[in-house]
Amino acid sequence: MRFTIALFIALSCIGSARAAGARPNIVLILVDDMGYSDIGCYGGEVQTPNIDALAAGGLRFTQFYNTGRCCPTRASLLTGLYPHQAGMGWMTTDLGHDGYRGDLNLSCRTIAEVLRTAGYSTYMAGKWHVTKHKGPDGPKHNWPRQRGFDRFFGTISGAGSFYTPSSLTLENTQLKEYPEDFFYSDAINDTTVKYIEEHSEKSADKPFFCYVAHTAPHWPLHALDEDIDKYRKRYLGGWDALRAERYARMLSMGLLDKRWKLTNRDRAAMAWKDVPAERKADMALRMAIYAAQIDRVDQGIGRITQALRRTGQLENTIIFFLADNGGCAEGGIWGFERKKNAVLGKDSSFASYGLSWANASNTPFREYKHWVHEGGISTPLVVHWPAGIKARGELRSQPGHLIDIMATCVGVSGAKYPKEHKGRRIKPLEGQSLFPSPAERKASGERAIFWEHEANRAVRLGDWKLVAKGRDSPWELYNIAEDRTELRDLTAAKPELAARLAARWQAYAERADVLPIYPRGTGKPKSFSKKTVFDLKAGASLQGAASPNVKGKRLQVNASLAAGHGDGVLLGHGGVTDGYALFIKGGRLALAVRRNGRLQTIMAAGKLSEGAVAVEAVLAKNGKVTLKQGGKVIAEGRTGGSMRRVPLEGLHAGNDGDAAVGDYKAPSAFNGTIEKLTLRLGKAR
Repeated sequence: MRFTIALFIALSCIGSARAAGARPNIVLILVDDMGYSDIGCYGGEVQTPNIDALAAGGLRFTQFYNTGRCCPTRASLLTGLYPHQAGMGWMTTDLGHDGYRGDLNLSCRTIAEVLRTAGYSTYMAGKWHVTKHKGPDGPKHNWPRQRGFDRFFGTISGAGSFYTPSSLTLENTQLKEYPEDFFYSDAINDTTVKYIEEHSEKSADKPFFCYVAHTAPHWPLHALDEDIDKYRKRYLGGWDALRAERYARMLSMGLLDKRWKLTNRDRAAMAWKDVPAERKADMALRMAIYAAQIDRVDQGIGRITQALRRTGQLENTIIFFLADNGGCAEGGIWGFERKKNAVLGKDSSFASYGLSWANASNTPFREYKHWVHEGGISTPLVVHWPAGIKARGELRSQPGHLIDIMATCVGVSGAKYPKEHKGRRIKPLEGQSLFPSPAERKASGERAIFWEHEANRAVRLGDWKLVAKGRDSPWELYNIAEDRTELRDLTAAKPELAARLAARWQAYAERADVLPIYPRGTGKPKSFSKKTVFDLKAGASLQGAASPNVKGKRLQVNASLAAGHGDGVLLGHGGVTDGYALFIKGGRLALAVRRNGRLQTIMAAGKLSEGAVAVEAVLAKNGKVTLKQGGKVIAEGRTGGSMRRVPLEGLHAGNDGDAAVGDYKAPSAFNGTIEKLTLRLGKAR
């Protein structure tokens, strides 16, 4: 069933360079949405013999951290900076602030870009997801080939089908067809094997860096029957029993301190004994498919390891294995399924495994992906390097963070991290090497590590961690050495320490482009305004739950403008991914509509009257746009349809806030007086 690599890729000779010497090759393997305790060598029951073998021949780090979410983790891993410093404080949406551009900025360099200057060949297979420009005809300056990789095969966007993934790309060209037996996890691993073999044949005098970025086990739950069959009966005992089993195993393996008590089942989860009988088989199957996804990745890692051994490169190759965030609770207690008549595991399905299994994946910790309590940010880290690490099968408890991977790669490769590039200052590295020299070890001392995502924030300094959930929640203080499962909040007992750590976090936020914290607020509202008519004054802003629910509805904007008006935005709702905006440019009335990043603009041919004027714009449910002046039609056109979702960036009257919908520079405030402005919503389609 494996992907036939020859159908998609034919690597050419990269060219010779100076001899590699003792510099190691580097293989960096990242998986997506996997919990701390899922794999065998971290206490899980999922069969991962190949990852376990790497751990037995190297190191396991027990207190290594990611950022709690996919895009920020990838940005931090690739650049050695905190995610906001690289422009990726949230996802691939431009929220109008430097830390939240949804695109790698030009003030950072990727590992590939840095290692390339030291003579490394650079390869990537898998998920990129650090640019807002995902379309085949859009800008590609932040695609892998433009950010330091000699070869690339994978997806530019995030999660999707494992059988027919969107944005599947070879080098810089997106592909439209798939082999009959295509499965994305196999394709990623087999491409990596091909890179290794071709490099050994044609560029053996150079070291290489290969970034292997899996989408598994992120939803949708897609796996092959031969892998699912291994686990069909394994999870019939439910999540409560599984958490207890894993906790006991992790204690016996020395991964946990006996003082760290197992957290209670999440309050949002149901006891397995109370799950309706008709639900149990479905839920057990979901976890079986999730396990099968991890199993399949491990099989491919075995093929990568064998390719390194076969080509004589295993001894002097550093292999890193880690996850981008904790287990994912998206979909609630039962997980979601977005398609009717879907078959779990197949391309017809788009299911998740739900909060209750994610609670087990993150054993023994609190919370999940999105949050920065230990369950959201703790990752396994396996490091295997026979030529450079004498230890075998040992545990390392030193706290570490994704920012340390770049520093480690720079240190072992002999590369020089740049202070500037093409006249632009490059932000200095935030991390430190996992293998410091004696001088580096002496100089590093005790450092603080920081987090912020969706207003969830934390700082760790030594054994102490200060953490908060959401914008309005109070700080919580924990002694991680004694209570890593975060069950005993010590803020009341140690208020001065909590205040000092909060000040450290604030200083970090101010210097690292974290502020203003998460411009969208504390999370996507569960509901939006039920109003259908909005009378607005210039300067008004409707955010979060107050935003108009424009999804699938007819939109009508009416504005009365005083004489002497100029250009600017009359009403803007959204940003560079989704939104609509009524504006005047060069005296001409226009409506801009964005749907999933695609911008379409309908503009009148002639200029508006300079006197007092009433204008109207209608976006019909079928995408038809009509513009009127004084009740007369001045322009008509067609877009892709009504809004696919409620835009994240909120509605602004008389400007477009910090993120522009149309072809103008935000906020593009209206130069004139709006005497009346009304938005009316019709029925949803």
